[in-house]
Amino acid sequence: MRVKMILPALTEARSPLFRPIKYSLFPPLGLATLAAYLSTDDEIMLQDEHVERLDLDDDPELVVIQVYITNASRAYRHADHYRRRGAHVCLGGLHVTSLPDEAAGHADTIFLGPGEDTWPEFLRDFRAGRPKARYVAPVHRTLEGLPPIRRDLIKRHLYLVPNSLVVSRGCPHRCDFCYKEAFFEGGRSFYVQKVDDALAEIERLPGKHLYFLDDHLFGDRRFASMLFDGMKRSEERRVGKECRSRAKPVQAGLRSLFVGFENLDANNLREHAKVQNLGRDYGAAIRRLHEHGVMVNGSFVFGMDEDGPDVFSKTVDWAVGQGIETATFHVMTPYPSTGLFHRIEKEGRLKHRDWDLYDTRHAVFEPARMSGEVLERGYWRAYRDFYSWRNLFAGASTKSSLAPAVRHFAYAAGWKKCEPLWHLLIRFHQVARGLPMLERVLGGGARMGAGTTRRSGAKGRENNAPGVEPGEMAVDRPAA
Repeated sequence: MRVKMILPALTEARSPLFRPIKYSLFPPLGLATLAAYLSTDDEIMLQDEHVERLDLDDDPELVVIQVYITNASRAYRHADHYRRRGAHVCLGGLHVTSLPDEAAGHADTIFLGPGEDTWPEFLRDFRAGRPKARYVAPVHRTLEGLPPIRRDLIKRHLYLVPNSLVVSRGCPHRCDFCYKEAFFEGGRSFYVQKVDDALAEIERLPGKHLYFLDDHLFGDRRFASMLFDGMKRSEERRVGKECRSRAKPVQAGLRSLFVGFENLDANNLREHAKVQNLGRDYGAAIRRLHEHGVMVNGSFVFGMDEDGPDVFSKTVDWAVGQGIETATFHVMTPYPSTGLFHRIEKEGRLKHRDWDLYDTRHAVFEPARMSGEVLERGYWRAYRDFYSWRNLFAGASTKSSLAPAVRHFAYAAGWKKCEPLWHLLIRFHQVARGLPMLERVLGGGARMGAGTTRRSGAKGRENNAPGVEPGEMAVDRPAA
């Protein structure tokens, strides 16, 4: 069987003028996971439009497209194209689960919820000539028996961090702005792999650098503890030296952590059911992470109802003063089928449903205490101010000694001030050449034994440090 698997890109990620490095970070693990269920006799092509030009002149029998809100329009165009060519088109992902009737108009089969439990059933039906139009994930969901990801289909040289992995699904919390509630509705919304299976996947990865993309790697503390114990023992076997530290993630090589601070106002957090962040000492969490040599990527959301025009400067000044190495800012976006979307729509504050603009950079609703224009300008100003040379030096100067200060400056400046260089590497398909430098920066200044593991991230909810909501994590391992 000829199978085509596609991750469509945002328009910005296809621009011939500038290609942001963030779209060349990680390969499409979801599609590579589904590919593992296919037969070894099947002819599979996996394409990520963020990093390569799609070949649309081929003739596959089965086309599988992953859809999220800001690539939905492109995904639908590709789906319509292949249906006209006679292929059986499958659509799945966050956006399909949130708006199944919209997606069904562009597909022969849609998948609602996580696909591991329904994809094998579809393949049996498809091969038997009786595929259904809709497959819904069951109540009891599991990652047991998950086959090894088809990493041979991933073009590693096109990604800065090809060694990314996900060992859990979902999150134990219920924030009203998160897609997770719609995606996992009707069943388990947080579950993990078996520890041995996760460790086996880690062992299959080459090189030093690992990046966990889990929404909340620390959501099951027993699992996380056993996972890091296993990673530490693996490193001790590789280098023959015991790591002695009380912090298990640091023993295992934690180097960078994505932390969802979201907002500095407790009323905002309460209104959006972000209760896990209430009563937490953000400053203490950051200090503890820094004491262990862990860099912090803080995530912040602007546009909540208590936010006024001063929220941008307050947030940037706080983040710089805390010595956060990197920050990501977002305009609050009411995604379809979330509690936030229903509330904003009911209040008559939703501006439109142009999904291309639901990218956390545009104000698609009317904020309570400022205009949409002020919100968007403030968002862009926050990025400019945080990554200004003045604030890069100010953030680095919060460190207690020269080594972590240099590491801070190199990491933050390398991410934002070297964008033209990243663009050139992307254009010439050489982005992987930046990985050794990234590994050197991550490995510098950390307090740990011979074994190192690093994680950096995008989402996540809790850590051993007080009051953090961590996300993705990066791991740095020594050569055997």
